[in-house]
Amino acid sequence: MFVHLVNLSFSYADSVPILRDVNIQLAPGWTGVVGANGAGKTTLLRLIAGELGPTGGHVRLDPPSSSLAICQQTVETLTQAIENFAAATDRVSRRVHGELALDPGALPRWPTLSPGERKRWQVGAALAAQPSLLILDEPTDHLDADARELLLAALLRFRGIGIVVSHDRTLLEHLTTYTIRVHGGAAHILRGAYGDAKHAWEAEERERHHQYERLKEKQATLKRRLGDKRRLALSAESQWNAGAAQRMRGPRDHDATSMAARGKAEMASRRLSRDAAVLRRSIDRVWANIEEFRFVKEKGRAVFVDYVAAPASRVFVLDCAILCAGEAALLTDVHLIVNRDSKIRVAGINGAGKTTLLNALVAASHLPVDRILHLPQELTRGDGIAILESIRLLPSASRVRVLTLAAALGLDPARVLASQSPSPGEARKLALADGLGRQVWACVLDEPTNHLDMPAIERLEEALAEYPGALVIVTHDEPLARRVTREEWRVESGRVNVRSR
Repeated sequence: MFVHLVNLSFSYADSVPILRDVNIQLAPGWTGVVGANGAGKTTLLRLIAGELGPTGGHVRLDPPSSSLAICQQTVETLTQAIENFAAATDRVSRRVHGELALDPGALPRWPTLSPGERKRWQVGAALAAQPSLLILDEPTDHLDADARELLLAALLRFRGIGIVVSHDRTLLEHLTTYTIRVHGGAAHILRGAYGDAKHAWEAEERERHHQYERLKEKQATLKRRLGDKRRLALSAESQWNAGAAQRMRGPRDHDATSMAARGKAEMASRRLSRDAAVLRRSIDRVWANIEEFRFVKEKGRAVFVDYVAAPASRVFVLDCAILCAGEAALLTDVHLIVNRDSKIRVAGINGAGKTTLLNALVAASHLPVDRILHLPQELTRGDGIAILESIRLLPSASRVRVLTLAAALGLDPARVLASQSPSPGEARKLALADGLGRQVWACVLDEPTNHLDMPAIERLEEALAEYPGALVIVTHDEPLARRVTREEWRVESGRVNVRSR
């Protein structure tokens, strides 16, 4: 089987094209898709899956009867495909149940399953269907380390064409053999996993910069030569005028001599003019070549919050004998305190109760709502649209402040404001920027790096490392956790164990 993308283009009405003239062929094996949030990665997947119609070019599956499965970024509802997979007893389904440590008996409590558990069910159902083409959008979001290893092992057994959008470098390095980079409206395929592909495009970018600098140097040289020619022309005319005045005063001056001298001067002037015209045309050609270069300036700076400390030393106090998720008791003897400068990581396997704990912490708080930034694991498409619309309606000064913070996290404000709805990564950046812009006293963040690209994760890490208020964070990103927290709440076996890091 092969997937052919032929002159593929896509844009929304009256918008800048998201993708232009994409020509790629995919064969069996895994291909990673990388790029900044909002670059068009999910759009590319939806075009391949047939969920969007291209505005130019086409997608061709060879053979046309090839089967396809796609796993979206979010898992909000229990689908019929997942229910069928849970109930299936065939050999393949049972094998996938075991590979991903899935318990069909847990499916009735779907509303209380963690996003990580739901993601494993979603991917498991797709694998059990044994499609010719499998498309995954951020499959490791929400997964703990053990679940990520299980997922990677299961994906490595897939023998069809696999396409995965991910910012998980470990997954990309171990799974993929080709990489599609979506950047600046284009999509190019490079041989190798993320590390090798990144090295290749950075080397290409360096060469382009060298070409650009050489053209700039050539342009400067040509301008200097043109300036020299102009000065020579002015000097020659000045000398001619001075000589003509002298000759007019001389007793031997006559018309023939004057005409010969003028003829020589005019020939020299025309030669200088021709030389100058040639130089100007050369400068125009060089300038046209320079104009072909488009370098995207890296957005971002450290997020600075003009912070005012909370008036009370304790911002959260949670004291309860039993903490439930729905009707299921998850945690017992929960007695926790968060001070105004606490930096706490909440750790544990998927389904242990981390999200339930964060929700209870916020619900028990007596802080004003606008003094808490509570970012859930998932923002729905509707949440993203609502956040974007609320920012559009802000007073000018407030909107500029929020969008400046969003740009510090790598967002292109003009692009997102012109969009119909932000991507999941853009929505998270907007939510983080909005919260930080409100000078919150506490940040309660549940997997804040989900859907963020690598530059954004690094900038968020810098921001949280400098944040002076209370921070409670669930994250499976070990480098970020080590950098921004000093204390750990480990949720396991129905208890919360507190220890210093």
